[in-house]
Amino acid sequence: MSYDPQHTQQAQTYGVTASRDEIDAGLRAYMLRVYNYMALGVAFTGIVALVVASSPALMQTIALGPFKWVFFIGILGLGWFAPKVILTGSTVAGHAAFWAYAAMWGALIAPMFYIYTEASIARVFFITAGAFAGLSLYGYTTKKDLAPMGRFLAMASIGILIALVVNMFLESSGFQTVLSIVVVLVFAGLTAYETQAIKESYFQDDSHDIQSKKAVFGAFILYGCFITLFIWMLHLFGNRE
Repeated sequence: MSYDPQHTQQAQTYGVTASRDEIDAGLRAYMLRVYNYMALGVAFTGIVALVVASSPALMQTIALGPFKWVFFIGILGLGWFAPKVILTGSTVAGHAAFWAYAAMWGALIAPMFYIYTEASIARVFFITAGAFAGLSLYGYTTKKDLAPMGRFLAMASIGILIALVVNMFLESSGFQTVLSIVVVLVFAGLTAYETQAIKESYFQDDSHDIQSKKAVFGAFILYGCFITLFIWMLHLFGNRE
C-alpha cells in the first residue's frame, strides 16, 4: 500500500502519532472489510436471483408481475436513504438496509437466467469482476484527485436514470445499446472515484463504531457500482437464449 505523509497528519487528529506501518495495516484491514462485505452482498444477490429464477411461481409473482415495480422503486429508495441509515442509524438498521438492497436486486435481475445463457452470464460476471478490480485498484493507488470527475459522473447518473425510465416506454433497442455503453463508462469512473473516497474516509477522526459503519457504507456504494456494471455489461456482451 502506498504511503502519503498527508495521511500521517490526518491520523494525528486522533491524538496520537501513527507510524507508517500502523496506518497501512489499519487501512488494509478497513478496505478488506469493505471488499469482503461487498462480495457477500454480491453472493447474496446471486443466491436470491437463482432461488427466484428456479421457481416459475416466484418468477411470475415477483419478477414478471407488478412486484417488479415495487422492487424497482424500493431499490431507488434504498439507494437514496440507506446511506443515511447506515451512517447515522443503528448498526442493525444499517446492516438490514444493505441486505434488503441486495435481496431486491436479486429478485429484480432473476429473469436474466431466462434471457441469457448461463455460460454468458458466468463469462460476463468474471469480466465485470476483473474490470471492477482494476478500476478499484486505480482509485486506491492514484494520487490524482478524482473528486471533480466524481461530481460530474454523479450528475450523469441522474441523467441515465431519466433516460432509463424514458426507454421503458420507447423500448428502442438502439437507444438501449447506447445507454448501456454510457452506463458502463459512467459507473467505471464512479468505481474508481468511490474507492478513493472510501479510502480517504478512513483517515477522518472517527470512533471505532463509526469506522465500522463507514465500512458497511463503503461496501454498499461499491456493491451498487459492481451490480450496475454487471447488468449493463450483460446487455452488451451476453448471449441470449
